[in-house]
Amino acid sequence: MSDFLEIAGQKIESRLLIGTGKFPQKGVIKEVLEVVGAAIVTVALRRVDKESADENILDYIPKSCILMPNTSGARDAAEAVRIARLAKAAGCGNWIKIEVIADNKYLLPDNIETLKATEILAKEDFIVLPYMNPDLMVAKRLVDAGAAAVMPLGSPIGSNRGVKTKELVRIMVDEIKVPVIVDAGIGSPSQAAQCMEMGCAAVLVNTAIAIAQDPVSMAKAFRKAVEAGRLAYRAGLGPVSDKANASSPLTGFLRDEKK
Repeated sequence: MSDFLEIAGQKIESRLLIGTGKFPQKGVIKEVLEVVGAAIVTVALRRVDKESADENILDYIPKSCILMPNTSGARDAAEAVRIARLAKAAGCGNWIKIEVIADNKYLLPDNIETLKATEILAKEDFIVLPYMNPDLMVAKRLVDAGAAAVMPLGSPIGSNRGVKTKELVRIMVDEIKVPVIVDAGIGSPSQAAQCMEMGCAAVLVNTAIAIAQDPVSMAKAFRKAVEAGRLAYRAGLGPVSDKANASSPLTGFLRDEKK
């Protein structure tokens, strides 16, 4: 039975979204995207230069991928909106990942400014995926504002610390009707699988793949982990118990039969 990720009415085959920063060589990006069968790829607008073939990252992204520029560098809603409009004018389409970060130490997103930018861009027919601190009430307001999905962080950007916000993300999965996509902090395939087992619609991974000793093999591992986690979620995980529950009946031991 088909199991597609659906965002804004579009059916997406891959539940592993890929970021394109930090790769040592641009050529590796193309290999990674091909090995994972990537459908959605994020890119910072400042890395798009259509006038220079040597520097234009778009040359390394398959035409079949949905390009989702991010508003990296925006410190408030106004800057995020401006970057989104520039990306669209540059021919990058109408998918946009909203990033509004004014915190230079921990790089945590500003939920209030993110909401403002989402409200503006959704009215301009952008397909908006906001990156956010996991907060149920803010997530609901983002959906009301027109967000096509919400992207809570697992832990600080590039930290590889895993899903430290697990319980908050789990609540969002239960309560939010649009896809919940964990973004930032995922450092290993097992952590990606954990997100999918919780019922997350997808994960976005960049640093863990880009800085691996073998990025292509790591990307393949992440693909398998995401697929396994999704399959486990659909199969229905068993309940967790504080007590032991024998898998075989504790009766009829051999010593009892001899009496």
